[in-house]
Amino acid sequence: MLSASTIKLLRIPFSFFLSPLYLFALSQVPQINWPKAILIFIILHLLIYPASNGYNSFMDRDTGSIGGIEQPPLPSKQLFHVTIGLDLLGILLGFLVSPLFGFIMPLYIGASKAYSYRGIRLKKYPFWGYLTVIIFQGALTFWLVYYGSNIEQSLQVPWQGMLICALLIGGFYPLTQIYQHQQDLEDGVETLSYKLGYNGTFIFCALIYLAAWIFMAQFFILKNEISKLLVVSIFFIPIIVYFIKWFLQVKKDNNAANFKNTMRMNWLAATCTNLSFLILLIWRFFE
Repeated sequence: MLSASTIKLLRIPFSFFLSPLYLFALSQVPQINWPKAILIFIILHLLIYPASNGYNSFMDRDTGSIGGIEQPPLPSKQLFHVTIGLDLLGILLGFLVSPLFGFIMPLYIGASKAYSYRGIRLKKYPFWGYLTVIIFQGALTFWLVYYGSNIEQSLQVPWQGMLICALLIGGFYPLTQIYQHQQDLEDGVETLSYKLGYNGTFIFCALIYLAAWIFMAQFFILKNEISKLLVVSIFFIPIIVYFIKWFLQVKKDNNAANFKNTMRMNWLAATCTNLSFLILLIWRFFE
């Protein structure tokens, strides 16, 4: 039986923050194979992401706040075994999507493990850690969802969509590190957010999000879908408003870059982007 600490450290609700990438990719698939689309959702959000969260907690053994948990419990050996089991199940189910999908899953999982594993620890390098996240959790996620959910399973996946997903998570990720600077340093980790500083993190994320919107605008305009761009842009407004308000608070007092404000930003951004991309997905039924 799974212990309460193991379940908590898998941080399954945290998958909500990554689900906009899935919804955006799925909304762009020409002809959706719904059983496989649902299977991919389960693989990513209920197996791979929780396994990654749990493995990271097992390696870090955090005593301070982490994404989604203000006071994390200490990880147990059970947590490690569960993460390996979830990964193996994710790989096996991946082969039900397609052989190629199944063979790519170990690469996806391997990048996550290399990010956290003490022997490699990509997360301690500001540039390489950031690059790993935006390539695998961003660009490759779009590829997996688009390819795996497509009835034809064509290898022709829009590069613009992969870039947009990379930029979306790239503009989100450093903000999740902003309250952990001291805790990360004590663990020998220098994150991109630490290198940029408090103000630099906000400015960098703003520029990356702007780039994401520009490429998204180009993507929809080329497809003659300006109305869809407008819908997404409207849902971006609450995110921008809170982002600016929080930035001004941090400029006055760095203590405002804390766990609670970070989680408010995360929940707002994930909710708004999830809703906007869900609308794009539903839109398909009326075209």
